[in-house]
Amino acid sequence: MRRNRRVKLVATIGPASESPEMLEKLFDAGVDVFRINMSHASHELAGQLHERVREISARRQYPIGILGDLQGPKFRLGPFAGERVNVTQGSEFVFDRLEKPGSAERVYLPHPQIFEAVEPGHTLLLDDGKLRMRVTKSGADRIVAQVQIGGPLASRKGISLPDTLLPISPLTEKDHKDLQFLLGIGVDWIALSFVQRGQDVLEARKVIGDRAAIMVKVEKPQAIDDLNAIIAAADGFMVARGDLGVEMPIEKVPGLQKKITRKARGAGKPVVVATQMLESMITSPVPTRAEVSDVATAVFEGADAVMLSAESAVGKYPIEAIEMMNRIAIEVENDKGYEAILHAWQAQPLPTPSDAIAAAAHAIADTVQLAAIVCYTATGSTALRVARERPGLPVMGLTPVAATAHKLAVVWGLHSVVVKSDPVSVTDMVNQACRIAFDQGFVKAGEGILVTGGVPLGQSGTTNMIRIAFVNDKGEPVASG
Repeated sequence: MRRNRRVKLVATIGPASESPEMLEKLFDAGVDVFRINMSHASHELAGQLHERVREISARRQYPIGILGDLQGPKFRLGPFAGERVNVTQGSEFVFDRLEKPGSAERVYLPHPQIFEAVEPGHTLLLDDGKLRMRVTKSGADRIVAQVQIGGPLASRKGISLPDTLLPISPLTEKDHKDLQFLLGIGVDWIALSFVQRGQDVLEARKVIGDRAAIMVKVEKPQAIDDLNAIIAAADGFMVARGDLGVEMPIEKVPGLQKKITRKARGAGKPVVVATQMLESMITSPVPTRAEVSDVATAVFEGADAVMLSAESAVGKYPIEAIEMMNRIAIEVENDKGYEAILHAWQAQPLPTPSDAIAAAAHAIADTVQLAAIVCYTATGSTALRVARERPGLPVMGLTPVAATAHKLAVVWGLHSVVVKSDPVSVTDMVNQACRIAFDQGFVKAGEGILVTGGVPLGQSGTTNMIRIAFVNDKGEPVASG
């Protein structure tokens, strides 16, 4: 089977979608990657979900990606007497290390890292940004802040520090345990929360190695400040607009989404746009017009994937939400202005032979008007380079490594196929590419494909070859060069 769109769909699994029957319905509706949120899933449930998705993938002979999303550090206030207080605008509020119930003037803050790092002038956001304070004094055991926006505040609500670089790892003790479990069952991607610096990604890489690809959730202002280093260190990115919109002025989020998408495209690494894309469909069978436009914007920008969170995890209409996202994507990609908007900004090829080959493949395929580009890839790097060019025709990734095919499920425009083994010669490579492209409906008799790969065969990082082949009515090459 094949999808009729190039942007990929990611769906979060939750109580509304975790049954085997519902997972298969969501796949039929268009899901390419399933997200397991470890903030809510136990190891037992995560293992069951992984097994269910893999079973669907094997039975339907279609690589489905699995993204394991780590919770990351969570900072919360201590309890209040009576569980709730009202904090007055303009008043002074104190955070301290005293383990006793708080009041409208003070509260226990059980996070010594915050006391170490916060400085006068820094902003404190409470309860998802509903309350805002500005630090006037700070010390090892006491932080004094001026309340700029007050209101009701309940026990154990979250606290965010958009101006403060915290001296912590993005991996908590819980994350380490979850990570080892996820790597053990074989998820394709690990999503890292609370990344502040490129160094955070490198530290996680020491633990993860090459057992899974790393997707950084860009959700902290500090991550924006060190974005280039993060882009260089990670394998993929998620624009986590919810947390980003809490810690930064919300009007900046659309521009940051565009900036992150372009930088990721330029680096040839997949980027997922997430959070509140079809939020109203948690309770409504149809989205708002603004939500439809939001999804369309991400598709026009060339994002690799768009993601549903609560809509598919706990919503009343998970299938309808995926079907709607699928229809929006297809409509955008068939719009007359899509290609012009998509290529209004074009990534420049990196100065390597492999990137030059990928750029040439795009240009040749368009000039000769071929039906598809077929990439042989062991690690996925060749296919990623070709997809980076956002060609106007289908791209197939042929790989003998199942894990590579599953990882590429999140990449724009890529249709991955697991082959039994690497071809034994260039002739065998072209013959195999023609046959698979023909059998899967990517090329018809009389049409041609472009085949790219590396010689010597089977070695990663050696993309250096392009062949053009036309096929007959049996899917065999009749001419190549």
